[in-house]
Amino acid sequence: MFKGTYTAIATPFRQGKVDYSALQKLVQAQIKGGVDGIVPVGTTGESPTVSFEEHIEIIRQTVEFADGKVKVMAGTGGNSTSEAIYLTRSAEEAGADGSLQVAPYYNKPTQEGLFQHFHAIARATKLPIMLYSIPGRCGIEIAVETVHRLAQDCVNIVGIKEAGGNPDRVSQLRAALGGKFDILSGDDSLTLPFMAVGADGVVSVASNIIPRQVSQMVSAFREGRPQAALKLHQKFYPLFKDLFIETNPVPVKTALSMMGLMSEDCRLPLVPLTSKSRERLQQTLIACGVLRTPSRKKKEAA
Repeated sequence: MFKGTYTAIATPFRQGKVDYSALQKLVQAQIKGGVDGIVPVGTTGESPTVSFEEHIEIIRQTVEFADGKVKVMAGTGGNSTSEAIYLTRSAEEAGADGSLQVAPYYNKPTQEGLFQHFHAIARATKLPIMLYSIPGRCGIEIAVETVHRLAQDCVNIVGIKEAGGNPDRVSQLRAALGGKFDILSGDDSLTLPFMAVGADGVVSVASNIIPRQVSQMVSAFREGRPQAALKLHQKFYPLFKDLFIETNPVPVKTALSMMGLMSEDCRLPLVPLTSKSRERLQQTLIACGVLRTPSRKKKEAA
């Protein structure tokens, strides 16, 4: 159901408000780039700093902009079960194709608490649900056994975004859940290692910038052309890493701003890139062929 390349799309802001015109251009660029789907209001979409009203409107507008050409897997998770249910039902009403449910953060529930949380959400919606395990941000991991229980009990829990940085987890998940359960990498730099042991694709940050190339890399591997996929991975690996030179989504929004696609504005407590990181990111974008080298005249004028 959810295989291939899904873009964890950035939420453009301008003067403190959501810039829906820039969001539309970004969604259109993803469609043109051949991605399989878009994930609005996830980590990269700065979900912690948007209001409920903004959260729902971003999803609604993304569905409208996507116009059925790509799937929309709405980020509707939370550390409050009732909040996650509210956002998920709202996303379903807005026409989303699925829901991405992050593990509850800060309150650190037990595995039984995680099971009950996701089970309650699944029962409250008809949307297909992809779990999201990212212990580096949430402080907890969704255990393989818990994922298996949920998949057994909830027909609409169909996959997991795995962002724990460990390919062995993918092997464990695949062994426990079989081939029908979707597994997507949550890290661009680990997409190919994860796919090599059974993952089906990626929820990508880099595809905000290079949707076609990330899509081609994932498709090449899935079509049995690993060398073609490896070539793309090696070319863009420096970018995969430098998009996390500081806290996501600050680097990717800075890169999109350098490309003239949107403002780099983030909401506090996120702050702009340091000058050192900005220079390094720009050089990486140039080296990867995403940006052109500034002309001498432009440099002198600056």
